[in-house]
Amino acid sequence: MSDENGADALLKSLSGAGVDVCFANPGTSELLLLDAMQKAGDFRAVLCLFEGVVSGAADGYGRMAEKPAATLLHLGSGFSNSMANLHNAKRARSPMVNLIGEHAYSHQSLDAPLASDIVGHAKLTSDWVKVAASSKTLPQDGVEAVVAASRGRIANLIVPADCAWDEGGPVAEAPEQAGLRLPASAAVADELIALARDETANAVLFLGGNALRGPGLEAAARVAALTGWRLISEVFPARLERGQGRTVVPRLPYFGAQAEAMLAGTTHLVLCGAPAPVTFFAYPNASGELTPAGCETLMLGRPGEDVGAALVALADQLDAPAVSVAERAPAAQPADGPLTPKAMGSVMAASTPAGLIVSDEANTCGALISPFFDAALPHDWMTLTGGAIGQGLPLATGAAVACPDRKVLALQADGSAMYTNQALWTMAREQLDICVVILANHNYAILHHELGRLGVTDPDPRTSALLTLDQPRIDWVGLANSQGVRGVSCDTVAAFREAFQSAMRQRGPFLIEACLRTA
Repeated sequence: MSDENGADALLKSLSGAGVDVCFANPGTSELLLLDAMQKAGDFRAVLCLFEGVVSGAADGYGRMAEKPAATLLHLGSGFSNSMANLHNAKRARSPMVNLIGEHAYSHQSLDAPLASDIVGHAKLTSDWVKVAASSKTLPQDGVEAVVAASRGRIANLIVPADCAWDEGGPVAEAPEQAGLRLPASAAVADELIALARDETANAVLFLGGNALRGPGLEAAARVAALTGWRLISEVFPARLERGQGRTVVPRLPYFGAQAEAMLAGTTHLVLCGAPAPVTFFAYPNASGELTPAGCETLMLGRPGEDVGAALVALADQLDAPAVSVAERAPAAQPADGPLTPKAMGSVMAASTPAGLIVSDEANTCGALISPFFDAALPHDWMTLTGGAIGQGLPLATGAAVACPDRKVLALQADGSAMYTNQALWTMAREQLDICVVILANHNYAILHHELGRLGVTDPDPRTSALLTLDQPRIDWVGLANSQGVRGVSCDTVAAFREAFQSAMRQRGPFLIEACLRTA
């Protein structure tokens, strides 16, 4: 075996291309890749105990670092375990390079127990798939994967074991990063300039992608202030800049009737990095489309395009002046009493530092908590983009790795937290600066709501029992402690305030079980 094998050359090539973090859950076929990470210069390998944590953490890293992390996954079975959070990452358009191990070419004809159709699996949730042909081409394959990921895509490089252990080819040159494509929106911009002169138009700029942060958000605010058009965010944005000094952009509600009410009367819906709104599910005697009848739809930029740049160009063409955002007074906090989502929201928003990163998988409680943060110090807010639950804790993990100097807050529903609670172990192992708040109502509360919307108003007790999580109740503090994360349990506003403010002052992972009043 050469001193410089295929795995070594691949990892040096990835590092040279700017990929310097890998979230890993390796098996035998990937051990040489793992070993090569330790030789690849300033490269960080982060061990995760479940592949759903791997993919979710890489998603959080990509959203905040705005460059891809690598993942290391064991054959088709390991990749399959990552697919729910890969679905979310694809919806978020997060850049990611998946390194997926495969049996050596000489072993593939034997139909070993872990043999599977890895290419078929990868194509289900991803944008770019390639199988390495040899150790000599492996380094170039790696940089091609980075190029594919650089436009906000998931790239999968399948690495047969012999490509890792055979003598490697030359380290590949770092590619030029492509970045997001500019929208081809000149004609639409002309229509919008004309529309801005129509005082009868009730237009909405429907925002997603980088329209919700930085220059894109500022430009959208300029256009809205000049024209009177409304700004509305897609239901689950990948990353939204919020807080003092930033324009408040209401999110379209999850529930269809509420979304229809928000969009009622809209004459022109301008899609700015977000798809046309639809309900998450079908319901009897209801349309899934949320665009009002007779409303004209215009596409300023597609999801995954640099719609922020298109908004800046539009604002400049309209000669829209800069917008000054007024200071917002924080909501009053109750001194004490039973713990409710609204009470929690008022306490947290008043106590968080500037630069906070929020991973929001609060689910049913989220709509009650989120509005309080409009008056918090400036921060970033990440959401459950694809609706596949179990994203919140891994997303927070990746964000903390990407931004080690910023506090991360994971607002986490208790039911979905159990999907990927192994992320707590990684938080402890890496000593990540994350405060996890478990919203413990001991229910799949969203499913109780959805059952009623399907017309089942008096469900069989056996059905209701399958939607509750209190037989037995999960001991969240005990679970956190067992994985190395300190925690406390609170059931009053005063106790929660003390615990939360303490968590904001200290570094490292900490968990608060918020026992909510459910009556």
